[in-house]
Amino acid sequence: MNCSLNTFYKSLSVSKQSLHQLIDRRMRSEEEAAYLSLLITQVRADHPTLSCRAMYYKLSPGIGRDRFEQICRDLGYKIERKSGRPRTTNSYGVVRFENLLINMTLTYINQAWSSDITYYELEQRFFYITFIIDCYSRRILGHATSRRMLTEETTLPALKQALRTRKNAIPPGLVFHSDGGGQYYDKSFLALTEDYGMRNSMCEYAYENGKAERLNGIIKNNYLVHYQITSYKELVKCVDRSVALYNQGRPHKSLKYKTPINFEDELLNSPQPTKPKMTESLDAYNRF
Repeated sequence: MNCSLNTFYKSLSVSKQSLHQLIDRRMRSEEEAAYLSLLITQVRADHPTLSCRAMYYKLSPGIGRDRFEQICRDLGYKIERKSGRPRTTNSYGVVRFENLLINMTLTYINQAWSSDITYYELEQRFFYITFIIDCYSRRILGHATSRRMLTEETTLPALKQALRTRKNAIPPGLVFHSDGGGQYYDKSFLALTEDYGMRNSMCEYAYENGKAERLNGIIKNNYLVHYQITSYKELVKCVDRSVALYNQGRPHKSLKYKTPINFEDELLNSPQPTKPKMTESLDAYNRF
């Protein structure tokens, strides 16, 4: 059998190492396409008439123009659409997790977390902000600001921070909800959710990730837009500041006008805490 395999590799005139490198490059290429698909859909949502060619030069994605436009065609953006909600992600053949949040009733913290990645345009380029929120208390548990959309710079550090916030003690079966972006089905990310017994959940449309989508708008439009941000370093500091202000100083109607931190403190420290039931919202525009 070994002789047959060796003969096969020799007949290909390539080494085993070269063959594995080729496979790795192809896998990396597919992952890169998944990352770009999320960014393209977000840009098109903000600029509905921007052509694919213009997006290519605006984003400078580091890949060939023809390949970039092929990704746009795969997403349906080379064809004019008269109506319909733009797709928020394209999983490129990856099996999507079931949406576990539909009609889910929450009664306590750490039953469901929700996450999303948004972008921030600065100096004619894009940076990325990842949030993880507790769906019950609305507290931002983890966040990451990054230069690239890679898993190790977005969802992975945000999740590790969220786990630290909860002192690495969460109940098994916690639902981790997101869109279908490649960073949420990356093997290193899924390995971490599996280690903590989380149940992965994904939406098909952006409005099915309502709390995370709403949070993106709050941080960008109620906080970051008011700061004089001129560099990536300042963006990181301003995102950190915005998260602290949101968690500690922003009252929420659904929390009886308590801040997320105050709501959790009361929930955890009161001898007989009031535990309101909340049906998970799928509307990104519902008030918090």
